[in-house]
Amino acid sequence: MKFGLRYCNLGRYTEGRAAVELAQAAEAAGFESLWTVEHVVVPNGYRSRYPYSETGRMGAGLEDFPIPDPLVWLSFVASATRTIKLGTAILILPQRNPVVTAKAVATLDSMAGGDRVLLGIGVGWLAEEFASLGVPFEDRGARTDEYVAAMRALWSQERATFKGRFVTFEDVFCRPLPPSRRIPIIVGGDTKAAARRAGRLGDGYFPARTPSPELLDEMRAAATAAGRNPRDVEITVAAPPDVAAIEALARQGVTRVAVPVSPAAGLPAQVRTPEDVLRYGRDVIARLRG
Repeated sequence: MKFGLRYCNLGRYTEGRAAVELAQAAEAAGFESLWTVEHVVVPNGYRSRYPYSETGRMGAGLEDFPIPDPLVWLSFVASATRTIKLGTAILILPQRNPVVTAKAVATLDSMAGGDRVLLGIGVGWLAEEFASLGVPFEDRGARTDEYVAAMRALWSQERATFKGRFVTFEDVFCRPLPPSRRIPIIVGGDTKAAARRAGRLGDGYFPARTPSPELLDEMRAAATAAGRNPRDVEITVAAPPDVAAIEALARQGVTRVAVPVSPAAGLPAQVRTPEDVLRYGRDVIARLRG
């Protein structure tokens, strides 16, 4: 079982020194990955329904508090760590130019030593945020699928060419390339559409909550329909607080659990300080690996 630390760029860890201390403690404790979240803006008085609370609102601590850009935050801590993987859960992909995003992600992975970035993506839920950015909300699913294909072309081809509905380029150099010529794409979301997207094109599936068996069945069926092996889609879920439950997830084929270090998406923090992170490493990670 791999252990990730999630919601890392929120709360006290929006400050640079604290972010580095957290990342270094996570690496020392045996965590495999750090995971960040994203909102570029949160329009005041939005009417879109937040999917992770009964009130439909994000709630205090998220709406009008700092949410640092996930790629910038990860770049900041990358140089203070050596091996821990750098994840977004999620980057709202249809809001971003895919060529610029591919360049930024490849740069981060290259400068961090290669094979460290895990690009978790989602389609977003906050229509007013899309409007503030001048990006259509209605076609965000189709835009996401195409952006993934375009970025993979830029990462893998010497001179990249891609022709699509939303993005087109021909015979372009985009350097640096990721050292492995690929970046794993982890699809987030707790809907059937997200599960199917993970099965069709994802290297992994990372719902915000522990997924129902029905969602996992959707993912696996979509993978099979796309001619893929469902076992090639790595599953990441929210870490249960009980060690026995983590062991049970491993037996079910889950390969990563994510432990909240800040409260978000209706989940409480399981650890809060670097000292808590180190203690979790001793009490849980070392125990399960030993």
